[in-house]
Amino acid sequence: MRASAVGVRIVLPGTFPGGDRDMKKRHMDAMAIVHTYGKPDIFLTMTCNPKWEEITNELLPGQMSQDRPDIVAPVFYGKLEAMKDMLLKKMVLGVVVAYVYVVEFQKRGLPHAHFLLIMDSTYKLLVPEQYDRLISAELPDKQKYPELYAMVVKHMMHGPCSALNPKNVCMQDNECAKFRGKMLDNRWVVPYNPYLLRMFNCHINVEVCSSIKAVKYIYKGHDKASFSIDQPDAHGNIDEIKRYVDARRVTPPEAMWRIFGFLLCANYPPNASKSMLTEYFKANKKNTLGQGIYCTRIFPEASRGRRGRSSGSDGLSVFK
Repeated sequence: MRASAVGVRIVLPGTFPGGDRDMKKRHMDAMAIVHTYGKPDIFLTMTCNPKWEEITNELLPGQMSQDRPDIVAPVFYGKLEAMKDMLLKKMVLGVVVAYVYVVEFQKRGLPHAHFLLIMDSTYKLLVPEQYDRLISAELPDKQKYPELYAMVVKHMMHGPCSALNPKNVCMQDNECAKFRGKMLDNRWVVPYNPYLLRMFNCHINVEVCSSIKAVKYIYKGHDKASFSIDQPDAHGNIDEIKRYVDARRVTPPEAMWRIFGFLLCANYPPNASKSMLTEYFKANKKNTLGQGIYCTRIFPEASRGRRGRSSGSDGLSVFK
């Protein structure tokens, strides 16, 4: 494929959420945040639990969660907003100065979200003792914490498999494809935060970041097949929209997520936090003397027919 032919006539614009241009733009925005605030400190993944009561209580007799994507999508959205509130407002892991998150969908349809959190300097994780306060990678005491133990076994284990669980997804031809046919112990525990796991009752992987590679990981985009049945037209132009549709599949929960208009990505703080317009409004809010002055670069129509032109201190033309 000729590089000069990409996007000549028919393109999938950056305004399409989840498209290649959108993901590239968001990746660059995230890297700008990292450049300003430093590398991410915490990587958190939250996956939808199809057994949440908010889902199962709404199912009709004989239905399963995969039959009702119109329930799965809004319930996970509500849980995601609750997670954001816990992380960003209640600061259960510490003070967050910047973050990015991306919502993706598994091949079987369940939504999950990846968070990258950049902590305030006083909450940076630097020594093992700080890691241990937020993250656990072992089975809790079954006698002291029976509910937490059950949740870790259900949501945060890579196994068991083999004879203990022959229906595990890693089983192929009655053998473990991942060579994990072992008894249940701490070796197979995925790192987690006990408080968040107990609160949300779903798979929540919490890990300490050591590089900026995680930024590229969460913006890797959807799983796609590297083939296309569409050929360039007589002029060599490529239809990016058809190529996008043909190269991946959209599961029902993702379709409902887009229909409801839920966000697929977000970051904070925004890269363009200030502009001439916003600063003009802020200045007028603080100083009432400037409310009768119009800037021609912002409101050129307001200066039409007005007299008494003068030059402001910043070189802008103003009218009184």
